[in-house]
Amino acid sequence: MDQAFTAGENRQAAFSGWCFNETVEIARQRQALEEQKKEIENARTSLEREMEEFKRRMEWEEQRLHREQELFEMKLRILEEELQKFATDKAKFEQQKAFYDRVNEFQSRERESSNVVQGEMFFVGVENRDSLKKRYKDLIKIYHPDNAAGDTSTIQEINNEYQKLSMALEA
Repeated sequence: MDQAFTAGENRQAAFSGWCFNETVEIARQRQALEEQKKEIENARTSLEREMEEFKRRMEWEEQRLHREQELFEMKLRILEEELQKFATDKAKFEQQKAFYDRVNEFQSRERESSNVVQGEMFFVGVENRDSLKKRYKDLIKIYHPDNAAGDTSTIQEINNEYQKLSMALEA
């Protein structure tokens, strides 16, 4: 019985030793898992911060892109408006050039025939009060008696026609 008791004790001691070793191994694995868990948690937190930073950068870039798009569209509208104004001004300039070419042609013919010019032809194409005033000022500059092309009778004709047209446009 002594031997059976000793064998039982040995088995008991071996089992206790095995349990102790397993408990130590489980504790070591648990500690390793806890460390891995902390590393994973830190990596997750870091990743979340990076994702938030990325989202902020994306939002900022989208806002910047939106502002640049608005600025581009505004510049494009301004350029289109200025181009339209330029085209209108060019057409007006061409019209005035044609008018003054006709005036010069008419003047050269009139000088040959007589010194008095009919006032109606100076205001051809005038449709509103502003264009009437502008044309009047331009004609006064050209036909003032102190200028080489000007004389008193032409200025009188221009003044008479200006008064007639001014009264007609007021009505």
